[in-house]
Amino acid sequence: MKKNKKFQQGAVAWALYDWANSAFALTVMAGFFPIFFKDYWSKDVEATVSTFWLGVSNTTAGVIIAVSAPFLGSLADRSSSRKKFLVTFAMLGAFSTALFSLIPAGAWPFAAFGYVVSYATWLASIIFYDSLIVTVSSSEDVDRVSGLGFSMGYIGSALLFSVNVAMTLKPEFFGLSGAAAAVKISFLCVSVWWILFTLPLIFRLKEPEGEKTKFIIIAKEGFQRVFQTFREIRAHKIAFLFLLSYWFYIDGVDTIVVMAVDYGISIGLESSDLIAALLLVQYVAFPFAYLFGWMGQKFGPKKFIFIGIGVYFIITLLATFSLDSGTYNFFGFHINKFFVIAFLIGTVQGGVQALSRSYFSRLIPEERSAEFFGFYNMVGKFAVILGPVLIGTVGRITGNPRAGMLSIIVLFFIGGFFLIRVHLLEKKI
Repeated sequence: MKKNKKFQQGAVAWALYDWANSAFALTVMAGFFPIFFKDYWSKDVEATVSTFWLGVSNTTAGVIIAVSAPFLGSLADRSSSRKKFLVTFAMLGAFSTALFSLIPAGAWPFAAFGYVVSYATWLASIIFYDSLIVTVSSSEDVDRVSGLGFSMGYIGSALLFSVNVAMTLKPEFFGLSGAAAAVKISFLCVSVWWILFTLPLIFRLKEPEGEKTKFIIIAKEGFQRVFQTFREIRAHKIAFLFLLSYWFYIDGVDTIVVMAVDYGISIGLESSDLIAALLLVQYVAFPFAYLFGWMGQKFGPKKFIFIGIGVYFIITLLATFSLDSGTYNFFGFHINKFFVIAFLIGTVQGGVQALSRSYFSRLIPEERSAEFFGFYNMVGKFAVILGPVLIGTVGRITGNPRAGMLSIIVLFFIGGFFLIRVHLLEKKI
């Protein structure tokens, strides 16, 4: 195998953190928490109200990280502590996730608060995970390495989630009293999984040592560099336009991730079908995330981000106007509509995220990657502020959850518009 085809030292250990933390994204954020929040913690609350508070919880976590991300990134770069920050937030997220198993039925305010804490710490860890990509890759393999991370995340989370689903369907086989107990044990499984598969990164990934400077001095300079970096990004037109594009299209992507199950329940789909569809997304995304990374490395990442946005545009229209408990007829085969949409999501979800990360890494200085990725994640999380609230508010005002889903399409449209501007600007330069 040629040298430039090999992954650099630490790349696989880095990618395994995606295997670790994606268990939270699938089992908790996309899978069991929305269902458990509606059917267990807020079972006596009106459906539109619980949807609203789930959206507010997602938004609150997004605001916390969006506001703090640039400073945290600057602080980590100045002290070369990206790895230390990642591990700290990962451990906090894992332990707070384990506490879900202690929250009793009907205690939805406690569940919502716990979700904000665990989701915010998960988001914080991603800032430093993303920024470490410059440590384990070069311009010759960054798209492939980014794709590897997302690919590992999808298959790893799918394996754990498959076991978790089996526990809820056959709790007696696992010696559990019922489905509720199985879900609570699943939260504990996510916590252990998250910690266990963070260990390779802890022991195998080497980060260059930083300056030995007092924390108070680093913190003060961190605040100053946040504003400096913001001015630099604004002056760099390509990076600035890309962040505008990313703001909108990743909002749509993330909103579908965190609100899809709740939306399916609201329009009357069966929980079992929704969970099966989530698993389908993971197993389809496993090869497609790496395929997108490979194709992006070979032909350029922007082309395949465009393709992903186009597919999401179609997904949103299908989910709004044709999604129900029926089937699509493909050459005489009747396939559950939600499974078709889940398959489409799986083909592009990981690829869009992977190529967005790798493309942005090409635009920033390596020694300040956490600082710049702090802004990258800030943009992404400010986007998440808009999406869940948009779908929840529009659905509540109209009394129709489908109207809320349709509102997301404008995010993909605006994101695609700014990405075209990025492409045109690069051609001029």
